[in-house]
Amino acid sequence: MPPRNRSTRRNVHIFNMSNRNTELGGLRTNGITNANLYAMIEIFLFFDSEYVLRDESNIVVNNDASLLQPGKYYVDSSDPFVVNNETAIVRTISSSQTGPRVHAFQNAIRLRDRRCIITGDEALGAEDDNWTGFEAAHIFPLAYEEYWENNNFAHWITIPSIAGGTINSVQNGMLLNSAMHQLFDMFEFSINPDDGHKIVHFGYDSRGIAGNYLDQRFLNDPQRPPDELFRWHFRQAVLINMRGAGEPVFEHDFPPGSDIMGSILVGPKAAERMEFELFSRMATQFDLTE
Repeated sequence: MPPRNRSTRRNVHIFNMSNRNTELGGLRTNGITNANLYAMIEIFLFFDSEYVLRDESNIVVNNDASLLQPGKYYVDSSDPFVVNNETAIVRTISSSQTGPRVHAFQNAIRLRDRRCIITGDEALGAEDDNWTGFEAAHIFPLAYEEYWENNNFAHWITIPSIAGGTINSVQNGMLLNSAMHQLFDMFEFSINPDDGHKIVHFGYDSRGIAGNYLDQRFLNDPQRPPDELFRWHFRQAVLINMRGAGEPVFEHDFPPGSDIMGSILVGPKAAERMEFELFSRMATQFDLTE
């Protein structure tokens, strides 16, 4: 099955004022404000001067808290601008992580959160150690631990893990229900720490989470993730969902007997996906940076 195209669900389309035939990107409104759109555009487009957005009637769209309306928008800048060519990471839905390097991470996340941080669903079976339907999700994926180390992401961590390295700190995770974990890993939604920790959903929001905010109970917890990690995830989500046609959404639900490896190898970004699938499994067992 071919990967899904992220651009098909868009109802906001962004063009260059001087080239109205080439779409620069877009998104689905989902509670997005005009100010949100301006801020996200500045993640995947680079400007050397001031710019404004105009709607289909050539009216300037104010950079304010008004709800963004569906339609076509045109970037009007006196100077040329360029599309950010930063490579977005390849990430698929995390398999069940049960290796020795993630046990402490999983337990710390459960003890701190005891509910899905996004939906608020309580883990009612927690007292009996029944966590069915709830999963400890990494914000920065374990498969990219070498990238984490090489770029010193660890300096944002103030609570080291008792096992598994800084990437497995309680500060690099949240407890999510299983569905939210899948959507978070696929960058279908993210959290914008620069807008009050607002939940931004880029797809079809069946649970009504778009436009909600992380609750203060979580934000007041001294063990909560640092904003820098939320900001990293949000930046990736914008690049993956909004730039150009968006990055592919990979199939993950293979029927029994399927040629999973063969399906991956004939799909887009086969090498990157194979590497992620391999490393995400091995990293629960071994430190791949050694």
